[in-house]
Amino acid sequence: MAVREGKEQDPRIPRIASSIRVVPDFPKKGIMFQDITTLLLDPKAFKDTVDLFVERYTGRDISVVAGVEARGFIFGPPIALAIGAKFVPLRKPKKLPGEVISENYVLEYGTDCLEMHVGAVQPGERALVVDDLVATGGTLCAAISLLERAGAEVVECACVIELPELKGRERLNGKYIYILMESH
Repeated sequence: MAVREGKEQDPRIPRIASSIRVVPDFPKKGIMFQDITTLLLDPKAFKDTVDLFVERYTGRDISVVAGVEARGFIFGPPIALAIGAKFVPLRKPKKLPGEVISENYVLEYGTDCLEMHVGAVQPGERALVVDDLVATGGTLCAAISLLERAGAEVVECACVIELPELKGRERLNGKYIYILMESH
């Protein structure tokens, strides 16, 4: 459950971990769904989660926080505001008006697509990708691809939870990922 940097576990991590509900067989049989909606019901745990990310990314010259729909929209905006970056939503198909670029990907229980407005990110900007969870890594790979196609440098991907048995970290092809905890 500890952050994987060889450091002692931050004392906020147990509160965060204990506030996340595991729902068996959702959205289909065999999936142990990590439900962060219960984390949001605990203001202290939610604040601790955002604070841990803000502490990590303050002073890293990040100009874009890209949040993956939908749960990246929960964590991304407060992180962006706190570090002085803009927030760019990465959405499911046909949710953004105007011209978009898109990227298809495979996830642990199906396929999907992410879209981003053309012009939302400028060449040379430094980006942070935020989502609640990394499973197979497909969603994060699609997010990285979208941002890099727009000319951004992806600094890191930040997730609250990792499902290590699905090997998403390995799929990221050497892109560094920061995770608060493994699934419980």
